[in-house]
Amino acid sequence: MEYVTVTALSHPGLLREHNEDSLVAGPWTLCGTMTENPQTLVFPLGTPLVVAVADGIGGQPAGEVASALAVRQLAALGPTLDTAEAVRDALNLCNDAVYAAAGHDPELRTMGTTVAGAVFLAESLLVFNVGDSRVLNTTTDGLRQVSVDDSPPLSPGRRTTSLVTQALGGTPDFSAITPHVREVPLSAGDRYLVCTDGLTDPVPEDALNDLLQLHSGGRAAFELWKSAIEAGGPDNITLGLIGVGE
Repeated sequence: MEYVTVTALSHPGLLREHNEDSLVAGPWTLCGTMTENPQTLVFPLGTPLVVAVADGIGGQPAGEVASALAVRQLAALGPTLDTAEAVRDALNLCNDAVYAAAGHDPELRTMGTTVAGAVFLAESLLVFNVGDSRVLNTTTDGLRQVSVDDSPPLSPGRRTTSLVTQALGGTPDFSAITPHVREVPLSAGDRYLVCTDGLTDPVPEDALNDLLQLHSGGRAAFELWKSAIEAGGPDNITLGLIGVGE
């Protein structure tokens, strides 16, 4: 294994007035904006590489500020994230940063964000999340979720919920987090999808899998975005498609 490709896209969707999602890929961040086309970056394997999305909590103020704080913190810390403990510490620092910013400005009070992503090491990756943004592994047998949704149990007949049981920030008073972090092996040819729920809520997993079996790279990112738009585009859509090459 020698390199990792990251194809990123972020879009407000059809119903939201602005984009509260953010994304980080190595030192590169995309915060609260819209990409006209998927952007592909190539990174050498070796130094820890962080790829993650953050989704500002809707219905609360300044979600775009909270998500940007999270990804910029991860971008700065990325090269040091070589263990699961280092990732947990980084996520706790992100939580501290969101609460600190909210505490200094009444207009930011209760802002919060989810975060989900992975740190790519030489022979493994550290998958992490807080909230309901997701990390999915694309395999020949279908999509496999490797993150853990922080969501309450679904009522009968429901496939999704907008509620989360923990996030970075999001409450008037400080609340500690328990990040989900796990290490999994990494092999050449592995493909991962990191995304906010603006993709996974409107588009069923089997439909996402069908598109990822047919397409890769920029075409896959475009088709995933298109599927969410055709499903009504009810929320911001941000995704990073990651491939491991040799």
